[in-house]
Amino acid sequence: MDVSDETLARAAADGDRQAFALLVERLYDRVYAYAVKLTGSRTEAEDLAQDICAALPAKLRGFRGEATLTTWLYRITVNAARDRFRRRATHAGAAEGWGDWELDRRAAEAETAERLDWLTEAMRGLSVEMRETLALVLDGVTHAEAAQVLEVSEGTVSWRVSECRKRLKAMKEAEE
Repeated sequence: MDVSDETLARAAADGDRQAFALLVERLYDRVYAYAVKLTGSRTEAEDLAQDICAALPAKLRGFRGEATLTTWLYRITVNAARDRFRRRATHAGAAEGWGDWELDRRAAEAETAERLDWLTEAMRGLSVEMRETLALVLDGVTHAEAAQVLEVSEGTVSWRVSECRKRLKAMKEAEE
């Protein structure tokens, strides 16, 4: 017995899984072929056809039978393709400028990493006491806290930091 697409659609809308499976089996290739024509891409068409099939159980409840099922399904495919194109355009518009921002961010990160590498290398030229002091201060420790950690006066920490700045500045100028 040959059951019409419309009969299968009504049965599938009522929850008949076999009717739904048979309906998708019958119609998938048409939806896919039409989606290829709409999108111009087999990959995009496959995604679109799969999205339509995934949404089909809910959409079948709205099928009134005023047009043939295939006509109704073509309309769903057109709408789904338009929605996809609109989303892509919206995402593209939202993403515009992000590429430049990302390039700037990466350049800033590279510059920061380069400076940190230079500082790490330059600190090797300092005495152990100076390096310990500077490392603590660079980690955000106050001069008073650094004095406690190093068991020296706060004035000694401040002097060491000042000396480190002078020496590092001299190193940088010598390189340039």
